[in-house]
Amino acid sequence: MADISSKFLGIKSPNPFWLASAPPTDKEINVTRAFEAGWGGVVWKTLGEDPPVVNVSGPRYTTLMSQDRRVIALNNIELITDRPLRTNLEEIKRVKRAWPDRAMIVSLMVPCNEESWKNILPLVEDTGADGIELNFGCPHGMSERGMGSAVGQVPEYIQMVTAWCKQYTRLPVIVKLTPNITDVRMPARAAKAGGADAVSLINTINSIIGVDLDRMIMNPSTDGWGSHGGYCGPAVKPIAQNMVAEIARDAATAGLPISGIGGITTWRDAAEFIALGCGTVQVCTAAMVYGFKIVQDMCSGLSNFMDEKGYKSIDEMRGLAVPTVKNWNQLNLNHTEKAVINQDSCIQCGRCHVVCEDTSHQAIFAVKDGQRHFEINEAECVGCNLCVSICPVPDTITMRKLAPGEMDLRTGKPVSGEYANWTTHPNNPMRSTA
Repeated sequence: MADISSKFLGIKSPNPFWLASAPPTDKEINVTRAFEAGWGGVVWKTLGEDPPVVNVSGPRYTTLMSQDRRVIALNNIELITDRPLRTNLEEIKRVKRAWPDRAMIVSLMVPCNEESWKNILPLVEDTGADGIELNFGCPHGMSERGMGSAVGQVPEYIQMVTAWCKQYTRLPVIVKLTPNITDVRMPARAAKAGGADAVSLINTINSIIGVDLDRMIMNPSTDGWGSHGGYCGPAVKPIAQNMVAEIARDAATAGLPISGIGGITTWRDAAEFIALGCGTVQVCTAAMVYGFKIVQDMCSGLSNFMDEKGYKSIDEMRGLAVPTVKNWNQLNLNHTEKAVINQDSCIQCGRCHVVCEDTSHQAIFAVKDGQRHFEINEAECVGCNLCVSICPVPDTITMRKLAPGEMDLRTGKPVSGEYANWTTHPNNPMRSTA
């Protein structure tokens, strides 16, 4: 069987599935239940200085639902832990002693001054924790106080605070990055320059999830007022994977370990993050929606997949997809695909025809020869994949790659491999003619 154990920054855990710093990791009872269910590690909910923060007692969470009532995303306005620092530290110590084989990472956020970090780090180290995660990502509540994403959006601050932490603790330092930034590579580079042992991403995305149109107030609201919150769950997975890949393929951060976060709900999600360079994955929303026991399906699913593909360890599959992520101008503009409809499985709903006719290239037409069916006009098909994306029957519409030399009816020219990318393509007005 495949070995799904993890050794991230020298921190061992029986599997790569960690609970992210969030409500599920706020107390000893929660973390103990998580470890009993099989989680490989946790990132304890973010600790701050005493006196603790005060959270709202009205709605803290709200959800974006699909039409069949599945949670697409969750928005929260909860702050860091609102329990005393000493209480958290005592519980962390007890849990780590009871579960020495599980990863125990402690998330931290204190004001952006050296003395505050110098004071809290030894306290965390004394608990026996395996590492610390610097919360530079929280987009609400704390950012208004000059912490969280207010630090994570300024690379110079990231580098400065990371360097302080490396000076005052022997524990591995993971820097948690905010997605509320234009180019995630800049904070990642700053973290590495400050001596970070790894980065984790993404934290939640700034959001307002809705408006109550009957009362004309934003949702959720506390006593009639609301605030922007953090957006997470399956809907953020594509954003998270893009940012993970950007760091994984950036020459300036090459080799920097990554803990992936963002919309991970199944073993397949986790495998994708690992293929994009992550050594561990962190989960929050899925646990809050389905409970802690989902980790058992995640572990068995990942193990079965690795057995099927012949991967003996997490490291063997880590980063394998990274070389396939390129800039747009590196894509092969002579690669050509056309849609193909499997008439045997097509249910003749006509959705492909409607969307192609209305919004794309008028490449699907209806044939009425006794029984209506739909066919592809290859002369108009540009291989956009919209019909594949909206077809309700899996694998009924697929894309066929044209072979070199085969005639592309749309252009009237045979497919060739003469030009590898946009940089050298004759249609590029900026290409070199030297």
